[in-house]
Amino acid sequence: MRFPDLSGALGDLPHAVIGAAAARAYMPERMTSDLELAIALADARSARERLRAAGLTYLGELAIGGSGWRTSAGFPVDVVELSALWADDALAEAGRNRDINGQPVLPLPYLVLMKLDAGRAQDIADISRMLGQADDCALAAVRHAVSDYHPDAAEDVESLITLGKLEIERPA
Repeated sequence: MRFPDLSGALGDLPHAVIGAAAARAYMPERMTSDLELAIALADARSARERLRAAGLTYLGELAIGGSGWRTSAGFPVDVVELSALWADDALAEAGRNRDINGQPVLPLPYLVLMKLDAGRAQDIADISRMLGQADDCALAAVRHAVSDYHPDAAEDVESLITLGKLEIERPA
């Protein structure tokens, strides 16, 4: 899928692609109907002003914290406002973690943390698929982040790694 690039609109505000558009950097792409971005909660007001100035239409508040928008071409965009302890580090790292279109993507450890917090069935499935594709270095980074920020989920993450690896195994 092609997603709108809002980097020009957001300018120097740290931001990252999240959700299915980010997950495709770590697993086979799945369909989604919108683009999800993350910004720091402290940048919310400025981000909203910049999106309006860029011609996006405000649609309302998100239940998870943030706002919904629509581009002039009609593409839906959700902007999630992060307040987690790891948010600033994650957004800074995203600036150096670009997808094939040059957009900043939330690094895998932080994307896993976000999806663990969301806890929806699709998020858990995404975690399993992403971790099943991950190499040992990426898995070590995920384990470290989970240990630091979500230690109660460490056992679940190990199970999701195992399930993800089983899913990608090919029968002999």
